[in-house]
Amino acid sequence: MNLPNKITVSRILLIPIFLIFMLVPFHWGIVQLPGTEIKLAHLIGALIFIIAAVTDWVDGYFARKYELVTTLGKFLDPLADKLLVSAALIVLVEMQLAPSWIVIIIISREFAVTGLRLVLAGSGEVVAANMLGKIKTWTQIIAISALLLNNIFFEAIGFPFALIALWVAMIFTIWSGYEYFYKNRKALLNSK
Repeated sequence: MNLPNKITVSRILLIPIFLIFMLVPFHWGIVQLPGTEIKLAHLIGALIFIIAAVTDWVDGYFARKYELVTTLGKFLDPLADKLLVSAALIVLVEMQLAPSWIVIIIISREFAVTGLRLVLAGSGEVVAANMLGKIKTWTQIIAISALLLNNIFFEAIGFPFALIALWVAMIFTIWSGYEYFYKNRKALLNSK
């Protein structure tokens, strides 16, 4: 297994650690952040999420720079992204920090595009990630990070940046999902 794939696997392995810090009721106290406060365990969980999310850029960088793009990496990288984002969104619903209907839309799109990729892969078609899909992923990561960090910096002035970022992420999620299906509609209809 090459370095980019190891980094991707580390992202998957960080998910249960993130979940433990977010969901186990540790009583480690409260930390003051610029404009807000947060439980120490949740701060650690949020930082684990951010580190895991950054590995998405790191593994892609090494894979492209050193020409280490593999079939395994093409499978694992989007899977790791979807697992991380889905886990974080479900945690946000559990903590009542994100509207469940937005989370359902985002996760449904992820399943739908994954299904599209699987159907087309069975027909020999490869659906590569495009720029809109990458923007979608990063808007999701920004929104989730802001929500996990209790709208850090913006809470003090009463500006709902985290919620607005989640709406932006939802819009890019829907848009990129539509684009994937629209661009691959002929291949999808011709698949057996």
